[in-house]
Amino acid sequence: MMNQRFTPPAPTIADHELLENDEVIVIVDDFADIVGLLQEFLEQEGFPVVIAGSAEALRQQLTRHTVALALLDIGLPDADGITLLPELKQNYPDLSVIMLTAVTDLQTALLCLRYGADDYLAKPVHFTDLLATLRRVLEKRRLTIRNRQYQRQIEQATFRIRLAHDLAMKMNTAYLSMIELDGMLQAILVGITAAEGLQFNRAFLALFDATGTTLQGCLAIGPGQRETGGEVSADTPGQGAALPDQPQNLADRKTGNDAEVNRIVRALEVEAADTDHILIRAVQNRQSINVVNGQSEVPVSLELLGLLQEDTFVVVPLYSPSRALGVIIADHFVDRAPIDAERIQALESFASQASLAIEHCHLYMAMQHKIKELEDVTSELEKNKDLLVETERYSAIGHMAAQLAHNIRNPITAIGGTARLLARKIDNKEWLQFLGMMASEAEKIEKILEDLFAFVDQVKPVCVRTPLLPLIRKALLLHFGSLQDKGIRQTMRFSAADPIVEVDPRLLQQALVHLIRNSVEAMAGGGELTIEVQSEETQVRISIRDTGQGLGEVNLEHATDPFFTTKIIGTGMGLTLVKRIVEDHGGSLNLRNRNDGHGGMEAVIVLPIASD
Repeated sequence: MMNQRFTPPAPTIADHELLENDEVIVIVDDFADIVGLLQEFLEQEGFPVVIAGSAEALRQQLTRHTVALALLDIGLPDADGITLLPELKQNYPDLSVIMLTAVTDLQTALLCLRYGADDYLAKPVHFTDLLATLRRVLEKRRLTIRNRQYQRQIEQATFRIRLAHDLAMKMNTAYLSMIELDGMLQAILVGITAAEGLQFNRAFLALFDATGTTLQGCLAIGPGQRETGGEVSADTPGQGAALPDQPQNLADRKTGNDAEVNRIVRALEVEAADTDHILIRAVQNRQSINVVNGQSEVPVSLELLGLLQEDTFVVVPLYSPSRALGVIIADHFVDRAPIDAERIQALESFASQASLAIEHCHLYMAMQHKIKELEDVTSELEKNKDLLVETERYSAIGHMAAQLAHNIRNPITAIGGTARLLARKIDNKEWLQFLGMMASEAEKIEKILEDLFAFVDQVKPVCVRTPLLPLIRKALLLHFGSLQDKGIRQTMRFSAADPIVEVDPRLLQQALVHLIRNSVEAMAGGGELTIEVQSEETQVRISIRDTGQGLGEVNLEHATDPFFTTKIIGTGMGLTLVKRIVEDHGGSLNLRNRNDGHGGMEAVIVLPIASD
């Protein structure tokens, strides 16, 4: 029975897989003859070997090499091999140990196994037994390492699924705000760089601006320098952080090392018209681009390589069904690991979540803007409905007064004068009574006409210092419905600083309402309304331009005359009233046909700027 040998099961791992490329076996024994024989045998079997004659020499070999297995003699000149076992297992958990001893003592063998040894061989060692034991221990070690790696991969995949689910649940809420978008994008970038995520060292996010003309960097995560990348604490994304209980907690995990990468991303700016640029090409083709050593299917600009300080990275586009949103750039800046296809596919999954978040936020913010715009229109209409009525009232009264002046005043004056002339030449009391009545009634009518003129002229400006731009915005809001119904586009060009003018806000707003209404009525089939404000040292110019029919030169000369109009319906007093209001404020009104190829009219109001 003692001569029967144990036949191990067939190995499940090939010999060349038992050790990684840089792993070795160390023989620890102070007998040079035994060490030489074992080393020669193992090297013939294809195992790389180093030797150590003492415990101290073993420690040195462990620092110099990646040791997979130690053949450890119990009796060493400077230590007991059994007492070394706890130290070895604590400092090198993946190190396998086979104890070698000339003492065939069961208690010693059990003690070695209790302290962490993987097996126990008695001297003299049979090479066949040694090889079988060594292969079995290395196979067990490799399976343990692989099992840990697989478990880690399962945890990472589970985390990514949970993170994607959490992000999707967040985007399903109807109350997505800009702050929540920032937090979601932060969580996505952390998921890309976290050890439990995709394990990229750095991630950069760039989005198109509101006009879609410029791709601008906005957010980044990762180390700023290669030499400091390995010094980041264990809680830092991308450097071995533990798996969090909730994926959304990732948004709160920030590091002080992000300052440099955020400086880099803020310097990233690419015009959308630059269709040869790799970032623009990625979003146009809606395909990821993998750059390896500065080369890809699309030419890579030296400026981008210099900015990132890295020549190997992947660009993943962000897009919605209707438009391009931006890109995510990720790399292995510190460890320089290759970016495989599986990692790129996982990154594309994260990018799809980011695209949904950004598009959802854009739609939400657009809806909020429309709601705010409608609320402002309603509020302004409610506050200024009297202004619109009064504007029409002034126009109607001005029209009536002028009509009376042209059509009644001259005949009434003639009748009154004739009655008074006849009264001086007739002595008949009865006739004198009638003539006196005629003269008296004519005087009453003349007085009524004077009162009407006085009423039209009595509105004088009560000037106060006021910002100009709010008055223009309110006047424009009053025409919101007409602009929308007629499909008229609005272009606002304001100076950076709001000019302060000394005006009567109500009267000036009334003048602006008239001018904007004229432009809107001139563009019945749609067009573009442009309001531009230019500030100079002592005055401010307000330009209101439309793309309507315009006026002929003859009509233009009489546009501000009372009762002049080219409209079928209207009194023709609007521009007269505007001119009077502007001049009452010490300004000027100039009307001219546009000669820039767009057609239409331009009304320019020049007002003095209030002194300090």
